[in-house]
Amino acid sequence: MLLQVGNSGEQRWQQLKKNKFALASIILITVALFCAIFAYWISPDSSTNADLQTVEIQAKKPGYRQLFLRLPIKNSSSNNPFRTLFFGQKSQYHFIPITGYQIAGDSLIIQKYVDEDTAVTQSYFIPKILYQNKNIQHYIITKKYWLGTDTFGRDILSRIILGTRVSLAVGLIAVLISLSVGIFLGAIAGYFGGWVNKGVMWLVNVTWSIPTLLLVFAITLALGKGFWQIFMAVGLTMWVNVARLVRGQVMAVKETEYIQAAKALGFSNGRIIARHILPNIMGPLMVIAASNFASAIVIEAGLSFLGIGIQPPHPSWGLMIKENYNFVITHNPMLALAPGIAIMILVLAFNILGNALRDALDVKQL
Repeated sequence: MLLQVGNSGEQRWQQLKKNKFALASIILITVALFCAIFAYWISPDSSTNADLQTVEIQAKKPGYRQLFLRLPIKNSSSNNPFRTLFFGQKSQYHFIPITGYQIAGDSLIIQKYVDEDTAVTQSYFIPKILYQNKNIQHYIITKKYWLGTDTFGRDILSRIILGTRVSLAVGLIAVLISLSVGIFLGAIAGYFGGWVNKGVMWLVNVTWSIPTLLLVFAITLALGKGFWQIFMAVGLTMWVNVARLVRGQVMAVKETEYIQAAKALGFSNGRIIARHILPNIMGPLMVIAASNFASAIVIEAGLSFLGIGIQPPHPSWGLMIKENYNFVITHNPMLALAPGIAIMILVLAFNILGNALRDALDVKQL
């Protein structure tokens, strides 16, 4: 029979609900998860990687509106909504920024927007069926950029929404890798002791002696730059905290009476660790998982800012700051502040949740 530690699940949830900041963090993380899953469905720009570029309207401030001529692309196929969910969609239109238009016979005359002081007049032929149906308004649309545009004329809001997917994916995979490696090494070190414990702790101390960013740099250079490589690099640098925590918890739990009883009944070491020890240290593991999640988001953003993390055109928050940080001291600081605020809010939510879990699970020491 497993040792029952602390309060029941219902009592813990009630205690967690008393913390208003924790509830706000849970709601915020849930919203971020929803945005990450359905990013392409809810983003104003649903193109792959939210990479629809309109260089004429680069570096515009939040709330900017622009009139566009939307011309259909010939032989463009319809997009599968489920494929769009994961990979975005190919644009079926060319978007030409304009300042005005008029219909003259079978031609559409537009004033193409070049910059704030320049417009070029161009003429486009209107198909007969379009002219007869008088639905030219279908091809003249207005776009509003709620958070402005970046240096390539891409929608900042869309790239922030899609960047949520990158940040949460890095956090999730890094936590899974760190938990897998840390739990395995920490469990065998704490349970068996002796030379196994000394070997694992030597590896932990060596790894811990290397600055985290330098270790990530080394792993990234070994694995190469890319989307999946950064997941592995971040995950392989965060297992040491988990290993030390698990080792200490296992050393304490293995001396309890029910573990001694399991040994007397002839249960294998693997069964004792997996079914009788690890389930009773899940509380501390949940707390450190939340902390590692937040750390992984910050590390990924830092690596992307330095140019060795997620590579363009993938929309990483750190990469967005790198591309636009020079605007902080010029006319449009929101280009860099928006992704920075997104990082701050999401990391704060995971840290608050980790602290709330520690209190709810009555974890005294990590």
